[in-house]
Amino acid sequence: MSSATPVPVFKLYGETLHWPTPDLLHMESIPERSQLHDWHIQPHQHADLVQLLYVRQGQVELEIEGQQSCFSQPVIQVTPALCVHGFRFSRNVDGYVLSLALPLVEELGRLLGGRVFSTASAHLLTIPERQYLDNVLDQLWQEYNALNEGRDVMLSASIHVLLIWLHRLQRKDTAQTAPHDRGEQHLSAFLQLLEQHYREHWSIDSYATRLGVSAPHLNALCRRLCHQSALQIISQRLLLEAKRCLIYTSMTVSQVADNLGFSEPAYFSRFFKRYTGMPPRQFRMHSGQETHQ
Repeated sequence: MSSATPVPVFKLYGETLHWPTPDLLHMESIPERSQLHDWHIQPHQHADLVQLLYVRQGQVELEIEGQQSCFSQPVIQVTPALCVHGFRFSRNVDGYVLSLALPLVEELGRLLGGRVFSTASAHLLTIPERQYLDNVLDQLWQEYNALNEGRDVMLSASIHVLLIWLHRLQRKDTAQTAPHDRGEQHLSAFLQLLEQHYREHWSIDSYATRLGVSAPHLNALCRRLCHQSALQIISQRLLLEAKRCLIYTSMTVSQVADNLGFSEPAYFSRFFKRYTGMPPRQFRMHSGQETHQ
């Protein structure tokens, strides 16, 4: 059995217990947190957050799922839930970190008739219209830190504007880099099927058949676009839902196992420990949800 230390799972980097705001979003400047850690954010995950990192000025070294890259021009890094990521910043860095609770992103998607922007895999966006983005984020920052009348409405409006803009930017980048790539369509269809059937524990062959492709092709597609196998994506989706249930509900471990379609609680516990390094009850205690099992 591997003795490697599990990648830490944080709500915000360095904070394991409490979401520090009544809002479903959290916003801070990059220097605000990174200077506390000598400008180096070690690789970690977020269980239930989509995080947007906007580097407006300075240099950033990105580590996303073990892949490293360096940028000195304005960029936005979109990091989905459970993606392992870390950053190293220059001391003159400026920009924002915006953390969105996954239910907020999903609700905005429903209100706007579909997924606002892809949260299936991490992606980097270069900024063609920096002044526009700066205006939106500066306004969001001002509203977030104030207690003015209508604050919730203004925050909601600003988030809508930001995510629609990101969606359009991502679609434009995709069209330029892969105009004839049907893989994106197959991946999107796979993720939609996964949302509907992950509790049923479909096999890779079952998903591939529904998509009209072979299982090896689906695996190759997932590795190319998400840097994970299809089985890893399915397992991470189950794991994400398990963590949500353990953190945000009072369901027992047995009830969580049943809710997620596991035939036996012991099988669920082994699955959970394999991916997190700890059994479900220990994870719940570390998350501050010490309830009766």
